[in-house]
Amino acid sequence: MGAVRARPHRTAASERLLTPGFALVTASALALFLTIGMTLPVLPQFIEDQLGGGAVAVGLGAGIVAVSAVLGRPFMGWMGDRSGRKVLMVGGSLAAAASTAALAVIDSYGLLLVMRFVLGFGEGCFFVGAATLVNDLAPADRRGEAASYFSVAVYLGIGVGPVLGEAVLGDGRFRLTWLVAGAFGVLSTLIALFVRERRPTPHTAPAPHTAPAPHTAPAAHPPKRRLVHPAGLGPGAVLALGIMGFTGFATFVPLYVEHIGMTDSGGVFLLYAAIVLVLRIGGARIPDRAGTARTGRVALVAIAGGLALAGLWQTPLGLYAGTAVLAVGMALLYPALMAMAVARAPEEERAAVVATFTGFFDLSSGIGGLILGGVVAVSSEPASFVVGGLIAASGLVMLGRLVRPAPPRGAGEPGGSALAPAAAD
Repeated sequence: MGAVRARPHRTAASERLLTPGFALVTASALALFLTIGMTLPVLPQFIEDQLGGGAVAVGLGAGIVAVSAVLGRPFMGWMGDRSGRKVLMVGGSLAAAASTAALAVIDSYGLLLVMRFVLGFGEGCFFVGAATLVNDLAPADRRGEAASYFSVAVYLGIGVGPVLGEAVLGDGRFRLTWLVAGAFGVLSTLIALFVRERRPTPHTAPAPHTAPAPHTAPAAHPPKRRLVHPAGLGPGAVLALGIMGFTGFATFVPLYVEHIGMTDSGGVFLLYAAIVLVLRIGGARIPDRAGTARTGRVALVAIAGGLALAGLWQTPLGLYAGTAVLAVGMALLYPALMAMAVARAPEEERAAVVATFTGFFDLSSGIGGLILGGVVAVSSEPASFVVGGLIAASGLVMLGRLVRPAPPRGAGEPGGSALAPAAAD
């Protein structure tokens, strides 16, 4: 009897990332975030011109989206782990489409707030489902790359959407604009219907008198359904500290440029967008190859350094130089920390991790605006950039705590401690 030739083991590194399934999820995300992006420049004009609201009404109408997204995050993660990622994508995109298109027929500010609340909840559901599914589909050692590519779709939708929204709006075609924006949401839903998700296999304890499979550590407990997952808390907190400064930068740069002799901030944001896109595409593998923790440290240093440079070197050249360094950090931070977060928990709890982690983005935007707005009120725009840089630098301390050596796998829950990475960086 001849020897049986062993079948070569398919490693994660040999698995494809850019599959049809990955492309469908990304295309669905692009369509949905075109819906979101189209609303950004149109909403303030609609509230003021059609509903008679003022600055406070505009602020509340814009901000309530983030409020509903944050409040719904625990439910979204639980639902994604319980019923699957696809249901979040389909339901979330449909809710976003319907609530946006409904603005074409409303004439009440109260109803607008209701629709915007629904939009935020739908967008949050979709993002949690899609971002989790992207991690499900990606090989374990290419999750940073997957997060980078996926984020390009979101970034393009938010970037191109406002241009499209203003083009459709023209001289006041509000109804047509809301309907076109809603149609992109419907397109997102239709694409999501064709997505085939890979449902996670629960890590359950083996049956009595049954030996575990070789090289497999049986879980001591059945999978938990968590509303807030500890594995997402640490990386999420680091993300929040890292992006707070950018929130202030994006808000106050349009005001700051006048003080240094520039006519507008368009070139600054164009430079930022170009660098982020180049790195998210061309440097997508950096977090996987360099390590998520190392990439996170580099990103935080770049964010802190870029903001400090823009705040201390108060000239057009200083602003452009600071923006370039800041963009490098912002391009690397999210993919690295997302990959770190999802590596810390079993597959069947991944949606809860993504929901917890991404919730810090919305929280940071709100808190960062308040803190840095206060700095501007008592000092100046450059001072807010420097303070934002110091906040980002403080993320290095927390990131250092996250990369402590992990305890043995058998000690505690499956996947080890929520404060330690699944693999050393």
